[in-house]
Amino acid sequence: MSDATPRATTAQALQSALKWFVGGVVIAALWTFAGDHGDAAFTVFGERVVQFSFIALTLGAQRISLLHGIVAGVVLAFVAVAMFEGDMASFALIGKLFLKALKMIVVPLIAFAVISAMTSLGDVRNIGRIGSRTVLYYFFTTAVAVTLGSVLVNLMEPGVGLEIGNTIPDKVANKTELGLSDILFGFLHDNIFGAFADAKMLPIILFCIVFGAVLTTLGDRGKPVIAVCDGANDAMMKIVELVLLLAPIGVYGLVAGRFGEALATGNFWRELEAVRDYSITVLVGLGLHAFVVIPILLKVTTGRSPAAYVRGMATALMTAFSTASSAATIPLTMEAAIDNNGVDERSAKFVIPLGATVNMDGTALYEAVAVIFIAQAAGVELTLTQQLIVIITATLAAIGAAGIPQAGLVTMVIVLQAVNLPLAGVELILAVDWLLDRFRTVVNVWGDSVGAAVVEPYARALPDEQTAT
Repeated sequence: MSDATPRATTAQALQSALKWFVGGVVIAALWTFAGDHGDAAFTVFGERVVQFSFIALTLGAQRISLLHGIVAGVVLAFVAVAMFEGDMASFALIGKLFLKALKMIVVPLIAFAVISAMTSLGDVRNIGRIGSRTVLYYFFTTAVAVTLGSVLVNLMEPGVGLEIGNTIPDKVANKTELGLSDILFGFLHDNIFGAFADAKMLPIILFCIVFGAVLTTLGDRGKPVIAVCDGANDAMMKIVELVLLLAPIGVYGLVAGRFGEALATGNFWRELEAVRDYSITVLVGLGLHAFVVIPILLKVTTGRSPAAYVRGMATALMTAFSTASSAATIPLTMEAAIDNNGVDERSAKFVIPLGATVNMDGTALYEAVAVIFIAQAAGVELTLTQQLIVIITATLAAIGAAGIPQAGLVTMVIVLQAVNLPLAGVELILAVDWLLDRFRTVVNVWGDSVGAAVVEPYARALPDEQTAT
């Protein structure tokens, strides 16, 4: 985000943090002494003062830059969880408010951004050229991710020696009728206004692509509508800037609250240990894809420095980790790609919203690893043909993941059924899915942002002037 005011010095940031700290002490006192804590009241008050001091430091760091604020939010959230463990679960409220604010603006932001991007391409034939290259990038990177995950899980064999129970988790119990046809139908909706109301991203994006393309064919009659959409897009970007003022404390609340909730159960470390090898396999796969495959693709196709590019995307990537939603991170992803990395607006506004919906490298890799892991735990040796089916199905199923938290867990049903594996195996990975979901979301967002840079040369080759032919 382009800061409207000059960056504060470290001294000014500390002064700001001190002011916020005083307010935090007051809130901590009201929160503590309004409750019934008895003799432990002062101990509880002291703990909450420390917890709110972390928020004050986060807000102070934000005075330097948004990136400093988000980094402080993530780091201090982990410090707070290490100190207070399950007590931090109550801070999830702050994170949920920020997440709702992001989700509230995502649909209109995507709609106007995609329409604006379409009309800025001018001739409708340009849309086909850029669109075809975008889709080619999506399928290539997703297929590579799935193949990489399949190779790793076969080499590391994390499921060997484990046993599968007979209970089908509730999250997938009512999804047994899902199939690849559901992905196809997911591109359409009975009522476009219903799609907007339900935040169904695939039909929304498809409609906006078609709407924007048609506007370019209307000549002078289309220009007033194009002007309205461009103005609305500019207004939405301003709203994004306002919402991002909440990002540092929102990230703090999301991370501290979710990890606090996990530790509050008392079973987190035991559950993580039970599927340690599986978690390591997923993380190694995601790491190789994020730090090797995608950077090589970025360097070869654009000549950009991967290190510089990832620095420019840092705010979006850390927000992706905190929210576990590539859709909710769209505002930051577009903003970082355009302002920090200088990606052409037409490319970013087209590639990133579409990518957040259908380009799920991390999710596809995770599904391939999880399915073969479940097969190993069930004692089922998948043939080469069946593993190819897993690769193809996981690539297609990832398209239906729709950018929402843990949607990959649901679409995994499609992959499991494709090779006749027991749905009860999902229970093995359920305990750590929320954690791994954060890492794969980061990979999804990273892939989307690089996609905008890869497609950018084709957008820059087009005329700068918006025309309605």
